[in-house]
Amino acid sequence: MNNAIDKKTLRSVFWRSFALQGAFNYEKMQNVGYAYAMIPVIKKLYKKENDQAKALQRHLALFNSTVAVTPAIMGINTAMEEQNANHPESFNSNSINAVKAALMAPLAGVGDSLFMGTFRVIAAGIGVSLAKQGSILGPILFLVLYNIPNIFIRIWGLKYGYQIGVNSLEKIQESGLMDKIMQIVGIIGMMVVGGMVATMLTVKTTLKFSMTGATVKIQSILDQIIPNLLPMLLTLLIFYFIRKKVSISKLTVSILILGILAHIVGIL
Repeated sequence: MNNAIDKKTLRSVFWRSFALQGAFNYEKMQNVGYAYAMIPVIKKLYKKENDQAKALQRHLALFNSTVAVTPAIMGINTAMEEQNANHPESFNSNSINAVKAALMAPLAGVGDSLFMGTFRVIAAGIGVSLAKQGSILGPILFLVLYNIPNIFIRIWGLKYGYQIGVNSLEKIQESGLMDKIMQIVGIIGMMVVGGMVATMLTVKTTLKFSMTGATVKIQSILDQIIPNLLPMLLTLLIFYFIRKKVSISKLTVSILILGILAHIVGIL
């Protein structure tokens, strides 16, 4: 290979991964932190500024996952960037974001269950019980019990995510499986986006009318036709305007104003 990632670069990615939430935003969530962590890899693999800019732009796509498991995705993405840098003529760079989008939700489910639902609860229970007795060991044990598995998973995930990626990508590329994988992860990515729209975007109408003495709520009718129909329609409308090159700032302000007006009028 012309370019290969060394341990020093992986260590830089590891330390930078702790800043994943540092620039969290409601447009693309953890994308800035993710791109920041990938900068050492980008600088190591790509010498031309144009190639660096394209790689950085790739990693500014929407991303949101459990912080502790994210280095595993970074490791796989690092291996894919390495493959792309060494074989640009045959490697599909779109697969890098497709794989990232496909992995972030399943790993978030595992990560949230382990860290938010298990390790944090156990560590807090032990820490609080000692703190109530006036022991300084309470907060210390909480931090230790929670962060030991957290840091271990980060290190292990980054290391083996990279190794698995390096060992598998060339075989996949040579066998012609990449196109099929791209199709699969594309489908999974769309399912993830659809699930996020249904669970994270709440749009309900308060409109209702009376018919033969009974009150009929429009929202109930819509839910019977297609649950979460309004969030889906709003998402498609926003997507349409984005395709028309309308700026995100204008869309955000417009949605805010229209939402306030719709609430005042009594539509939403």
